[in-house]
Amino acid sequence: MNNKRPVNLDLFTIKQPLPAIASILHRISGLIVFVGIALLMYVLDKTLASEEGFNAVQECLDGTFVKLILWGVLSALVYHLVAGCKHLLMDMGIGETLQGARTGATLVLAVSAVLVILLGVLIW
Repeated sequence: MNNKRPVNLDLFTIKQPLPAIASILHRISGLIVFVGIALLMYVLDKTLASEEGFNAVQECLDGTFVKLILWGVLSALVYHLVAGCKHLLMDMGIGETLQGARTGATLVLAVSAVLVILLGVLIW
């Protein structure tokens, strides 16, 4: 087979549609949540182990870097939750068309952005 079509293997030059971007972010947020839950479980174990551990974690949470990490993990959790709700709606037959997918992706990004900003205000 002699195919003369050009092949573009650089994925960064391809303009992805909004539903594809939302899907990729959903997968990335799932990975961040998976790792972040392990970190949060360690912190919970440390706080429940002793009063010294609780005080150490409370002192550590005053740092800007730790607040930034906490904000990142919680932001990924919020995005993953909102995108998961969109997928549940799609499983019920809502938003399965191309226009519905675009609208759903826009709503997911907008609602997540508002919730992430609210999380930032709550943390700081």
